[in-house]
Amino acid sequence: MNFQNPDKDGYYGDFGGAFIPEMLYPNVEELQQKYIQIIESEEFETEYQDLLTNYVGRATPLYFAKSLSEKYGAQIYLKREDLNHTGAHKINNALGQALLAKKLGKKRIIAETGAGQHGVATATACALLGLECIVYMGEIDIDRQAPNVARMKMLGAKVVPATSGSKTLKDAVNEALRDWINNATNTHYIIGSVVGPHPFPDLVARFQSVISKEIKEQLNQKLGRKNPDYLIACVGGGSNAAGTFYHFLNDQYVKLIVAEAGGLGIDSGKSAATTFLGTLGILHGSQSLIMQTEDGQVIEPHSISAGLDYPGIGPMHTHLFAEKKAEFFSINDDEALQSAFDLTKTEGIIPALESAHALAVLDKKKFEKEDVVVICLSGRGDKDMETYLKHLDNY
Repeated sequence: MNFQNPDKDGYYGDFGGAFIPEMLYPNVEELQQKYIQIIESEEFETEYQDLLTNYVGRATPLYFAKSLSEKYGAQIYLKREDLNHTGAHKINNALGQALLAKKLGKKRIIAETGAGQHGVATATACALLGLECIVYMGEIDIDRQAPNVARMKMLGAKVVPATSGSKTLKDAVNEALRDWINNATNTHYIIGSVVGPHPFPDLVARFQSVISKEIKEQLNQKLGRKNPDYLIACVGGGSNAAGTFYHFLNDQYVKLIVAEAGGLGIDSGKSAATTFLGTLGILHGSQSLIMQTEDGQVIEPHSISAGLDYPGIGPMHTHLFAEKKAEFFSINDDEALQSAFDLTKTEGIIPALESAHALAVLDKKKFEKEDVVVICLSGRGDKDMETYLKHLDNY
């Protein structure tokens, strides 16, 4: 079974597709017909790889975490996506899609953001490439991610608050889709995760696949082997996990572990653990698992992490869950906070709250001494300092 790419209709098994309003059909169809041809062209690849190396700062280090390894009795490596320009993995996709938009003749870019990292990455790419940029962000997220809002504005982006619903990531996506419907001809929507109508999940996964490509090369260089025993990544929509897993998806010996945001607990009514709480439905243009009521109304998610505060997961990850190809853990807010403070105090690295969910798996899963475990450190914790400071005395 091929877990890496969807079929011609955008399905990973039973999940995916393109469920879109008629007004968006020309845009989405244009993308479907042209994206692979463009991004696999020599001209595009040369320009994109040059930017990844000389602008983003890739390859990011694969760091052997000595203190973590001693504590948990395994060989633990951190893939340092936090060291990318703009502070997270999001820039890999934002730059790629902005370049693609230019090739398609689009001069206006819209994006959604939760934690603000995708918004900052998109604003950065647009500033570099001379594109107009509008970022939709939930009103609550604007308040809790103020530093990233300031960065987006400084980069020339217009930040538009989403004031409906839970005023978080889901609602920002809704607003961005409305904009796209009204400005279909001149606008490209840079979706930040492996969600949305086909071809977005595949497109984002391909741009993020540089993460797993480097992991293979770096493990070979360090250990003389290309494959780890375990890969761990957090999932909201799931772009950093898609990138971390991509080149290992069809390898039967590499074990994949996903950390979802448990919020205040699966049974608390304040959670974002979609594989534990979700049912089959359609959200933001694709069929996947969604947290919803019996009559199909979306249940508002909760996570201390703005980037994981989403009521669904991408179709690739839903397929991995359905086929038991990956093991899923629900990580509560307090568990993520504990792991964040532990990493900071033992390795001198302040992680993003999103990444802290992946780190928390170490307290829930038993590893052997010879196991090679790679954790995607998807972003740095600068944006979360206000939250960390509130809990400083508790950890």
